[in-house]
Order: sequence, then structure tokens, then C-alpha cells
Amino acid sequence: MFTTVSPAASAVLPPVDLFEAIQALKQELNAVILAHYYQDPDIQDVADYIGDSLGLSRQAAATDADVIVFAGVHFMAETAKILNPQKQVLLPDLDAGCSLADSCPPEAFAAFKQTHPDHLVVSYINCTAAIKAMSDIICTSSNAVSIVQQIPEHQPIIFAPDQNLGRYVMAQTGRDLVLWQGSCIVHETFSEKKLVQLQITHPEAAVIAHPECEAAVLRHADYVGSTTALLNYAQQSPQDQFIVVTEPGIIHQMQKQTPQKQFIPAPPLASCACNECPHMRLNTLEKLYLAMRDRQPEIVLPADLQAAALKPIQKMLAMST
Repeated sequence: MFTTVSPAASAVLPPVDLFEAIQALKQELNAVILAHYYQDPDIQDVADYIGDSLGLSRQAAATDADVIVFAGVHFMAETAKILNPQKQVLLPDLDAGCSLADSCPPEAFAAFKQTHPDHLVVSYINCTAAIKAMSDIICTSSNAVSIVQQIPEHQPIIFAPDQNLGRYVMAQTGRDLVLWQGSCIVHETFSEKKLVQLQITHPEAAVIAHPECEAAVLRHADYVGSTTALLNYAQQSPQDQFIVVTEPGIIHQMQKQTPQKQFIPAPPLASCACNECPHMRLNTLEKLYLAMRDRQPEIVLPADLQAAALKPIQKMLAMST
């Protein structure tokens, strides 16, 4: 008696060694795998480059690969496609979205922008291609302060979509920004009360936090920075213990770089895994393999939207050192 496997079932059966199979497909496709720090450790370990939004944008702009496999969320893969309109960009799971990007609907933002016609629009890269197309300059958490500092003081600015990053930029630059009231569900879930309790339990630990966190949390931080900046700080600091107030996926790289140090993830308000980004975690090693094997899901954008969104990204890259 023979056992048959339906096409649907066979389509999702991965090889025994996914790492080996992904490596073979990478060579076959002339593909590069870009991954954000918030991805699962297995995906980080198979990636060619791991970074934050600014680093990933630079890598996407510079790659000579024919296929870009983006292990991140939708807006990141869109950015790679905007920078590489002739290349194929794959995203392991098309449902890997972003709560921050979702908090800024294009129609509503267009109306908001019309009420401030003399304002320059600086948009955090964590937004959709449609919002980028309505922006003058894109920024990341790595360069937001520097970008705003380079804009003449007399020029009024709309900052979108993250109000927490916007408030941090205002505090660092002394500029008065008009803020779109968007936020990240992960970075807003950190509890100030639980963070203080953790500090009491670990009095020698330095608190390092991402600027997307709320101001009440940031005021307890010894250092505030982008994911790459947090990683570098932890590596260079003489401290042995760190309380990490951002998505805990970054801890994998921190531990790899400095295995002798201790990294403690900051707890969310609720008793849950809410400090893990549910969108980032939709990507898995199996889905990454299948995306490469099947050459889908693919990011496809209208040419006019790509062209409009490219200009503010190029301006950001030109203004970033």
C-alpha cells in the first residue's frame, strides 16, 4: 500500500537541514538575506546582514544581488523594493506588518498634511510607501536627531508617525515639531513600574532603551539609542549587566558579541510576551526557505509610488553620515 501526499502538504514539507537548503538557494538565486535585529535567532544566524532600519536601507541600496530576501516587516521590504525597482524582493510572510505603520493611514495623513501646508514632512522609516511618498525626508531612530538638526530652524516640521520618537527628538534638539499621534504597540507596552522594580532587583545593571518607548520609561534609561546604537553601547560599556528596553530579539546579537555579559529583557505591563513584536515573529526559518524556493511572496509596488517614495529616502541617505 502506497501513502500519497497531497500537493498542498508537500508544498510545506521543508528539507531536513534548512540552513543548508537556504545556503544552496542563496547561491542558486544570487540572493542576499537581510534581517532585522528583532527576528528569531535562527533567521539572524542565516542572514548575510543583520541591522536596524538605517543599516538595512544602506545594504539594500548597495547590494548587487539579484534577489533580496527581507526577513523583517512589510515596510522594510517595501523600502528595499523602492531602492531596487529592478530586483526581486521577497518577504517570508506578507502579513508581517507594523502597528506603527498601521497607525498612520495615508488618507488621514494627507488631510493632516493639508492643514499644515508650510511644514516640511519628516517621516520615520516605519511607515508605508504611501506615507513615504508624501514626505520630504525619511529618518530612522539612528539619525532622526541629526536629520532634524540639519533643517533650518525657521522651517516648521511635521514629524510622523511615531509620537514617542518625535518627543525624544524634540527634547534632544529643542525644536517644536507637529507630531502625528502614532506609536508602536511593543515599545508602548513597557511598564515603568516593572522597570523600576527590575532596577531594584539588579542595582548594578545599566538601563538601555529605544527612543520609541514612552517618556516615562526613557527617563530611567542610562542610554537611549537605536537598536544598533544599543548593541554598540552594550559591547563597549564596562558594565556587566544591562536591562534592555526594546524588542528582545536584539539580545541574541548582544549575547553573541559579549557572552560574558548579562542582558535582562524589560518586562511588559501585562503578564505576557507583549514585548515581542507579533509581526516580526511571523517570519520563520521555514517560511524563509519556502519564499526562496517558490520566489514568493514578492513585494510589488506601482512605479509612480516607488519613484515618489524614493526621493525622501535618497535625501535621508545623503544627509546621513
